[in-house]
Amino acid sequence: MGMNDEVELDRPPAFTYGQTVVSRKHIRNDGTFPGKEIGEILIKKGEKGVVTSIGTFLQRFYIYGVDFYERGCVVGMKEKELELAPEGEEQRLERPESEASHG
Repeated sequence: MGMNDEVELDRPPAFTYGQTVVSRKHIRNDGTFPGKEIGEILIKKGEKGVVTSIGTFLQRFYIYGVDFYERGCVVGMKEKELELAPEGEEQRLERPESEASHG
């Protein structure tokens, strides 16, 4: 099977809920995003978002719902369009661990 014939669903998703990811390319509206022109850039390469949902497409691919919080929109992305944010750049969604203050 060639690379393009891969069925991603044969393995676990590459990303999980709450992970911070970075767009690897400009994402344009393909007509599925309401309120924007077709071809309009929705997300720029390098923008960070948080995985909020994981769905499937054509029984072959994972589609990750990514909340690009700085833009205020959620976009469905494929694995090849995303990469994990560098260590230390995660958006803190959970409560930070309590730090004992030493007076």
